[in-house]
Amino acid sequence: MFERSDETLYRALVDGDLRAFDVLYERYEAPLFGFLRRQLNDATEAEDVLHEAFMAVLRERDAGKSARSFKAWLFQVARHLCLNRVRTRQRSAKASDGVAVLMEVAELSAQPEQVLQHRQTAEALKVAVSKLPPSLSELYHLRAGGLSYEELSDVLGVPLGTVKSRMHELVKRLKEEVAA
Repeated sequence: MFERSDETLYRALVDGDLRAFDVLYERYEAPLFGFLRRQLNDATEAEDVLHEAFMAVLRERDAGKSARSFKAWLFQVARHLCLNRVRTRQRSAKASDGVAVLMEVAELSAQPEQVLQHRQTAEALKVAVSKLPPSLSELYHLRAGGLSYEELSDVLGVPLGTVKSRMHELVKRLKEEVAA
């Protein structure tokens, strides 16, 4: 059995098939929650925004029809809800808590030096991301969430060329910061 695309599922949802919603929810719950958690720095609030975003998908089914990608549209909806939350809470412009680094050291055969080096690199990256301006931090987290450059363009509402130049700047800054 083949897996249906997001867009096919979304069209089915627009046509009234709520099982399609369940599949889309299952598919995007974890990555969207991760993005929101990093942006809001609060798991409870991230969960609230996650549910708001999926409720918006149900309420505004026709709004996503013109999007090139369901994934990009969903992240865009969640991003706007997230920004509204940040504004409402009157947080500072920096709405990111840095990188949530997931490390698994499952193999007992791993060399202690390698494990230590990996941890140091991960910590240096976390610190580097925390020093980024909010626009680049947000870009980093969206990209880490698996969005393509085209999807980033849609979510952020900027031209593809702008995404590419910002990604170049992001990589340059992270390299400089980690190397320091």
